Amino acid sequence: MSTTAPYPVGALIVYGGSGVCRVIGVGVPEGQSKTYYTLAPLYGTEVIYAPVDTRVFLRPVLTKEEADDLIRSMPSIRAERVETGNLQLRSRQYQASFQSHDAADLVKLIKTIHWRDAAARESGKRPGKLEEKYRKRAEELLYGELSAALGISRETVPQYIRGMLKEGKSGAGKAEAAS
Repeated sequence: MSTTAPYPVGALIVYGGSGVCRVIGVGVPEGQSKTYYTLAPLYGTEVIYAPVDTRVFLRPVLTKEEADDLIRSMPSIRAERVETGNLQLRSRQYQASFQSHDAADLVKLIKTIHWRDAAARESGKRPGKLEEKYRKRAEELLYGELSAALGISRETVPQYIRGMLKEGKSGAGKAEAAS
């Protein structure tokens, strides 16, 4: 029994926590009855084989217009206050931001962690390793998708964001919160 694949070879998709992947093959492997995607993460070396009917989250990459709209909306995306000193609770709260697979939730997480890091520095403390881990992962996923959507390198995404927000600045927020 074969399942029709909604994403053709060459399509860029977001696959679970792997981030942006290119579909490099679609087919039924020998000895299998299901159709599988062969995926190549844009920022990795592994190859992923995923059933077309997988329960792992799959969606198309943002379009350029959606990416630009997201960037323009960044000043209005609010950080959440995370005041618990309990590492497990903070970790669970941060992890929940990845579960939606929504780029705006990644922006919110990055802003939340920037807010928490700034509060720690104001108190004479160093930003936490937990926050650094989640911020880096959120930036990898967000910048990877924006890179694919905008057709620019992942390394230039923060500069693109700053430039776009500076261009459209109407006194409504800070670009640095997303970089």
